[in-house]
Amino acid sequence: MRRFVVGDVHGCAKALRGLIESLELTHDDEIIFLGDYIDRGPDSRNCIDQIIELSDQTRVVALRGNHEVMFAGVLLCGLDDSLWLQNGGRATLSSYGGSLKKVPQSHREFLMNLLPHYQTDTELFVHAGYDPEHPPEQWDDTVRYWQHLSAPLPGPHQSGRRVFVGHTPQPMGRVLDGGHLICVDTCCFGGGYLTAMDLNDGAVIQFDASGHRRRRLVRDAMAKVLDLF
Repeated sequence: MRRFVVGDVHGCAKALRGLIESLELTHDDEIIFLGDYIDRGPDSRNCIDQIIELSDQTRVVALRGNHEVMFAGVLLCGLDDSLWLQNGGRATLSSYGGSLKKVPQSHREFLMNLLPHYQTDTELFVHAGYDPEHPPEQWDDTVRYWQHLSAPLPGPHQSGRRVFVGHTPQPMGRVLDGGHLICVDTCCFGGGYLTAMDLNDGAVIQFDASGHRRRRLVRDAMAKVLDLF
């Protein structure tokens, strides 16, 4: 069984397509998405389509990001759309032909079924941030969906699980490796890469927004905390 974790997609459909095809996933594999499938990039609708289709091929664990929080609030709850539109929502709206009425039911269900977090015996996955002193069920949603990483990094989680997050863009396509904390958001929409990390061996697979794979040694993609702060 192979297992992968994927950082923020942000509408980069070509990168997502290249990544999925390169992994050659089977029904025995698992892929964990950390949220923010939409906004900013050119084709959010297609990104959601791809993840829904992928669920028929392999085990998909899809978490909720802050951009899905905004989108769902507007689409499903009728909230004011100004904040969402100012933060990349216009690109998403355009991908649906300029009207929320064109969002298919399968996408509405996708948004409703996203997970706030996911954990195994040794790992904990969440979109943005975490509270080291409390279990995930007790975290504030501001931390879970919106809190960016900053120096000093939060300490190890009290459960001993290694934490994987996205949300905080890392420079030059480098994955932030803090030992107890890994951040795999490498800013695909902003000229970086969409990153998948193999949870079995730590290998990094990356594609740019044009769908081209980044070819170089895995260690060149990793950065220790002191390199970034």
